[in-house]
Amino acid sequence: MAQNSAQTAPAVTDDAELVRRALTRDGGAFRAIMQRHNRRLYRIARGILRNNADAEDAVQDAYVSAFTNLGSYRGESALATWLSRIVMNEALGRLRKRNTVDIAALEPARREAEIIQFPLSTPNDDPERTMAQRQILQLVEQATDNMPEAFRLVFVTRLIEGMSVEETAELLGIKPETVKTRLHRARRLVRDQLHKQIGPVLMDAFPFAGRRCERVTEAVMKRLGFAE
Repeated sequence: MAQNSAQTAPAVTDDAELVRRALTRDGGAFRAIMQRHNRRLYRIARGILRNNADAEDAVQDAYVSAFTNLGSYRGESALATWLSRIVMNEALGRLRKRNTVDIAALEPARREAEIIQFPLSTPNDDPERTMAQRQILQLVEQATDNMPEAFRLVFVTRLIEGMSVEETAELLGIKPETVKTRLHRARRLVRDQLHKQIGPVLMDAFPFAGRRCERVTEAVMKRLGFAE
């Protein structure tokens, strides 16, 4: 069994191969692409729309659009970047239907932020510790939701999702220096709103796993005609 897993691993980790298989209507390839990119795309949509249900809907529609036009993907950018642009455009389109977003003035950056992973819970953690971490996660999500969009998108992509400065700049169509500037301001906004309750740590905010991940994947598969 271990030998079979090792033989199939390269196809799962190769985006180009997954795209090739998806173009032949290979349902497993569609599923593998979604399971790999679900969390990132959800977080981007959630960062724009600030609503869980709306973000799920945006991700579903973005996947359908992407898979319908998969033949136009030429590999000029990473598949993750290509999909991220599609879900961002979908989410922004939905947002524009609701209201016009104003972008606040930006402050010059004095230093580049560091990505600091929040320590995950272990099975030995006591219930009070777990509850405290959940409450902190809620505070971070609320602080993120209250940011102006320009800062929120950088905060979500750069810190919460862990994309590099260059990846974030390419995705958002801005200069790397602008990414650093907005990230600096976003971190300050979070710190100010939380009144320094959590310090400079980064939480694993807006998770996309378990039932939510499976729900979006199955919904897209049905819309693509892969009914079980």
